[in-house]
Amino acid sequence: MYLTYFNGGWSEGNTPLFGAMDHSVWLGSSVFDGARAIRGRLPDLRLHLQRVINSAERVGLVCPLSVDEMEQLVVEGVAKFPPDAELYVRPLVFGTDGLLVPTKSAFALTLFDAPMPKFHGFSACLTALRRPDPSMAPTDAKASALYANSSKVIREAQQRGFDTAVVCDSLGNVAEFASANLFFVTPEGKVVTPVANGTFLSGITRARVIALLAHEGIAVEERTVRPEELETAVEIFNTGNYGKVSPCTRYENRPLAIGPIAALAHARYMAFAGLA
Repeated sequence: MYLTYFNGGWSEGNTPLFGAMDHSVWLGSSVFDGARAIRGRLPDLRLHLQRVINSAERVGLVCPLSVDEMEQLVVEGVAKFPPDAELYVRPLVFGTDGLLVPTKSAFALTLFDAPMPKFHGFSACLTALRRPDPSMAPTDAKASALYANSSKVIREAQQRGFDTAVVCDSLGNVAEFASANLFFVTPEGKVVTPVANGTFLSGITRARVIALLAHEGIAVEERTVRPEELETAVEIFNTGNYGKVSPCTRYENRPLAIGPIAALAHARYMAFAGLA
């Protein structure tokens, strides 16, 4: 089920939003964010809503609604689904008028069924494709235009028999997975995540997991990571809005167990969200 708020009302299905001359259609001026409504819980919702406002500003758009107004709409929309629904919450800001530069912005909020994935794991490889750096693209925004890069990464990975891929920055250092932030555990037991260097979004769930692990006395090192470090990692996992915490159970041709750090991060996140 899709439910979209647009132009003052709710509608079901794939609601039409754009015209052929809208700036967002032919020149890519749109931003979005992804939050979760899980059995009535809305973890970190306001942080996600604030981020869509920030993203809009960074690509020259203006979100027409405040965080409070968007939050009210999300609560209203979630109430239209069954109490046990597991939903993806997607605010969208997009350019309408304008030639090379957008001059007007519009807003839509879509909620749709997206069951939480099981904590079973995924496979990943290393791609030769790279993330752009801040001198090349609006990497400080959750801009729709950036996802052509992610889609190409995932297509390549799937053609090679993997679910997703690890992407490096323009200097060849590990940035993240195609659509989620990356963590790993070294043979010495250190938990590491690539330092935010402007080439990828330092996610809201990433920050939450770092804080939750710190509460357990586990420090996460944020530093430059070389691809070869993943070849000896004893655990690899991701964080992101869709699955929150998910373990990588095969990296290239090397199987990996679901390790205790990933399991702890997942358990603590679910407890934080009130779902344990």
